[in-house]
Amino acid sequence: QVKVVESGGGSVQAGGSVRLSCAASETHSNTCMGWFRQTPGKKREGVAGIYLGGDNTWYADSVKGRFTVSQDSAKNTVYLQMNNLKPEDTAMYYCAGGWIYDSLGNCRTMVLAAVGYDFEGQGTQVTVSS
Repeated sequence: QVKVVESGGGSVQAGGSVRLSCAASETHSNTCMGWFRQTPGKKREGVAGIYLGGDNTWYADSVKGRFTVSQDSAKNTVYLQMNNLKPEDTAMYYCAGGWIYDSLGNCRTMVLAAVGYDFEGQGTQVTVSS
């Protein structure tokens, strides 16, 4: 069972920045790692993700140009740098991962639809005030 621990959440004013970290107990080159967010009463929203074997990245339209996902393979850690935050970015942010055995398109779907993950963390809260 892969364990994932997120950190870095907090409260920030609109226009500010936050960097989230996601440390996984195990990753491989065929691991797809993603971030999704959720607010009470709403379904998961895929935010961003990365295929560790090729550094391919995907972003939701709502965060393009503001968020950047990256990895440090030596630390089995994935980051989500969030800039120019808006109040609507307020949510619980979760890190999750899954194994990709065939098409890279499956990683894209996993990230943007926030489905099909094999493991996920407990989440970290990000609150953006206006």
